[in-house]
Amino acid sequence: QVQLVESGGGLVQAGGSLRLSCAASGRTFSIRAMGWIRQAPGKEREFVAAISWSGGSTYYADSVKGRFTTSRDNAKNTVYLQMNSLKPEDTAVYYCAARWRYGGIPSNNDYYDYWGQGTQVTVSS
Repeated sequence: QVQLVESGGGLVQAGGSLRLSCAASGRTFSIRAMGWIRQAPGKEREFVAAISWSGGSTYYADSVKGRFTTSRDNAKNTVYLQMNSLKPEDTAVYYCAARWRYGGIPSNNDYYDYWGQGTQVTVSS
């Protein structure tokens, strides 16, 4: 099993930046990819970004391309989501998630096997 703990959420003004962190523990050697998914109140979960654990290939939702960057530090078992040029529509709970199986599509919500508790990001206008 894998445990994930997110941190770094908070309140920022539009145009500002935040960096989210996700620390993984447990059987981290089994992680194939790590992703970021967000959910606003009353809305469906939305894929944001993902990164392969070994190769470092990244994937982004069109809505965040050019503004968000995900990266990883395998030695620390940690992934990051750097969020720049934040917009009010980015307001959501952001979840870190891990894929423990081979194959699949990172942009699909059901791709992930383990989820963190989420961290709130609020962007004011």
